[in-house]
Amino acid sequence: MKRTLSRGMMLTAVTSLAVTLSACGGSDEGSESSASGSSSSSSSSAAESSAMPMSDGPFGAACSQVPTEGEGSVEGMSDDPVATAASNNPILSTLVQAVTAAELGDTLNSAQDITVLAPANPAFEAVPADALQGLLGDQAALTTVLTHHVIPGRLTPEDLAGTHTTLNNDEVTIEGSGEDFTIAMDGTVVGMEASVICGNVQTANATVYVIDQVLKPAGM
Repeated sequence: MKRTLSRGMMLTAVTSLAVTLSACGGSDEGSESSASGSSSSSSSSAAESSAMPMSDGPFGAACSQVPTEGEGSVEGMSDDPVATAASNNPILSTLVQAVTAAELGDTLNSAQDITVLAPANPAFEAVPADALQGLLGDQAALTTVLTHHVIPGRLTPEDLAGTHTTLNNDEVTIEGSGEDFTIAMDGTVVGMEASVICGNVQTANATVYVIDQVLKPAGM
């Protein structure tokens, strides 16, 4: 009787131990699964956060220099053709002077769906004064330079990076993504890298990206 009781107690203890170990193993497996899921979620979030965001509206530090109201504001420029819109924007006054000297105002205003890489005033100021005056006085050379800044079609920020054929029938290569775009130093008049400083500005017939250097056409 005592042996039978002792053997029964041992079986009960072994069974209880097995159940306990099984429960512990299930808990560890669940924890590992949960940790794995958490790790995957974290990796996915990190990948998403590292992607450069695209902008639906104007972007860039120099956009703060654009008037907040009136015809020269972002809203005011949107319903005018590009040359007219630029003439109302104080950060593009030298570009407008150059467009007028080259007699390109009507050409730009009547064009359908173009992208303009528009040098801001400091871009022209970076060009030596004698070279700039010589360029402004040479209509053929000035036309070559200005049409090199115009690309057929409206390029969104998503489409801006790449090599594009210009109205001068040469090419310009733009690098970058999101809100950070550049043009290599060998593509500018003064040999300094150009950057988009206020991009994705809309006019009635163009998308404008204001840049901080004057671009150099091929062969110049």
